[in-house]
Amino acid sequence: MDVWQNLVLGFSTAAQPGYLLIAFVGSILGTITGILPGLGPLGAMSILLSFTLSLDATGSMILFAGIYYGAMYGGSTTSILLNIPGEAASVVTCIDGYRMAQKGRAGAALAVAAVGSFFAGTVSILALMVAAPLLSNAALKFGPPEFFAIGVFGLIMLIRLSEGPLIKSLIMVLLGMAVGTVGLDTLTGVGRFTFGIYDLGQGIEILPVAMRLFGIAEVLSMSSGKQEGKLFNFRLRELFPTAEEWKRSTLPVIRGSFLGFFIGLIPGPAPVIASFTSYFAEKKLSKHPEEFGHGAIEGVAGPESANNAAVGGAYVPLLGLGIPFTPHMAIMLGALMMHGITPGPSTIQEKPELFWGLIASMYIGNIMLLVLNLPLIKVFVSILRVPREILVPLIVVLCFTGIYCVNSSYVDLMIMAIFGIAGFALRRLAFEPAPLVLATVIGPMMEKSLRQSMKMAQGDVSLIIFRPICLTLYLAVLCTFILPAVLRWIKKIRTQK
Repeated sequence: MDVWQNLVLGFSTAAQPGYLLIAFVGSILGTITGILPGLGPLGAMSILLSFTLSLDATGSMILFAGIYYGAMYGGSTTSILLNIPGEAASVVTCIDGYRMAQKGRAGAALAVAAVGSFFAGTVSILALMVAAPLLSNAALKFGPPEFFAIGVFGLIMLIRLSEGPLIKSLIMVLLGMAVGTVGLDTLTGVGRFTFGIYDLGQGIEILPVAMRLFGIAEVLSMSSGKQEGKLFNFRLRELFPTAEEWKRSTLPVIRGSFLGFFIGLIPGPAPVIASFTSYFAEKKLSKHPEEFGHGAIEGVAGPESANNAAVGGAYVPLLGLGIPFTPHMAIMLGALMMHGITPGPSTIQEKPELFWGLIASMYIGNIMLLVLNLPLIKVFVSILRVPREILVPLIVVLCFTGIYCVNSSYVDLMIMAIFGIAGFALRRLAFEPAPLVLATVIGPMMEKSLRQSMKMAQGDVSLIIFRPICLTLYLAVLCTFILPAVLRWIKKIRTQK
């Protein structure tokens, strides 16, 4: 089928009343989690992962897509009105968005953020529609050596791009790979690190790990945080930016959309990196750089477009290769696997209704978010007034109920408790848990690919390293370590002159 026939199939799937309702609920939940400081899309997706068992695979993907996109929309609301970023990708929006609110232009900032997010979402969906099938077709020619090289590239890039010291990210990756070895060896069937516990034979699933490290940890962070900032009110008629503001926002929105999508293809916290990169790019390109930090509309338009476009880019490696490059995609991979689907190069051809239904639902969800967010901004912001002593226990109960309902296993509850303590300790020690979760998913895939590769090459490592795709990826990994040192050396020489 060609693209148009596939789109018709996708919209016929996504337009079913049940899927429309799921898209609507996901968009609302995403907006709410984006508004609640500290929770974010990752915490919400972790908490709701077990509840997707009541849906089919397509419904699960539509729900999570709505949450992911909705959180990008919602995060800008509190950044602009309260100077509190709802999630990490909206930190940059606080810089100029809150300054615009102080000048009485809160409505204009919110409108530009919403329209920019809608445009960026549309661009990234179109790019995803083209890029994912192309990548999946190319990936059908990949063998175990290529998949091992992709895993190495993904984890190394994640280590380099993660927040905090390099050594801490490396420790998290190694711990995640160690957690991934628990269970039966996929090639020999021998139990590893199960300690005689039958339930550990299937390995440690991502659900209790992610839910504890992100869901509960984010909730605890939210409960201990303090809201600061004055809430700026506005009237609906103030949502219309001036002609000058639209003119200044147009190019930043376009640049942020394309920049964000390509950054989304890189392993790591793509929306965060995209928003910061877009902000600094717009400041460099602006004719009035002195306005940045004092209420420049470009400082809202560019980053808000970039973080939304990065979401679409992050889907490409998951749907095209079956490899998650972000923690959000790792949770989506977990949802698919719970439904017996392992995404990979053949998934788009074998389950077109899943892929194209997701694409169509993203279009529909973006329209829903644009229509809902502007008129209902005051309603969403009022959620911040819910007492945390009510909200936090409710979320914790949902976490424990959800994890037990999946397998009715006390072992999963024990794993949640262990990782809850570990997650709390890691947060206190300023360790970023995202590399651990990703390594837990990618590690077993890498191990299996490496062992298959060694059998194919009969122990000759050169046959694995010097295959064209593998060599390209390994050289890219090498450059990530060499280039920073070379640039520092060049800078040092210039300063000495």
